[in-house]
Amino acid sequence: MVGFVAARLFKPSSLRHGQAMKTRYDDISPYITKDGSIIRELMHPSQHPVCGQSLAEAIVPPHATTMAHVHHRTEELYHVTAGRGRMVLGAESFDVSQGDTVLIAPGTEHHIRNTGKQDLRVLCCCSPAYTHDDTELCGPKDQEQAVDR
Repeated sequence: MVGFVAARLFKPSSLRHGQAMKTRYDDISPYITKDGSIIRELMHPSQHPVCGQSLAEAIVPPHATTMAHVHHRTEELYHVTAGRGRMVLGAESFDVSQGDTVLIAPGTEHHIRNTGKQDLRVLCCCSPAYTHDDTELCGPKDQEQAVDR
């Protein structure tokens, strides 16, 4: 995966899947992903010795919305660590706030809107690990859904 830089505690040649490792949040550079959210890849197989999953933090600024998208192979768990928003999963929508965890099944169109005055912060666990290739943008349904920066 290209487009981000992660902190490494070991040289890449010494990394083996299953090896113990830790990363530090402040050492990981954020990037903008396909859905428009600000992402920090906390653990990802392309940079770390983790197998079959990835963990990232997504930040959605106040009043912004990620672009609707779908992952055909990946199951996601979103865990809200700060802020509040409105989650849309297919035809369903509901409010989320700090402490809520949401399951997003493979093939489910989804997006999230920050409805608060502070950053909406979400831990995203993906299995298998996130890839740009498995992310299909569905396009905004209306102007309100487009990411607003």
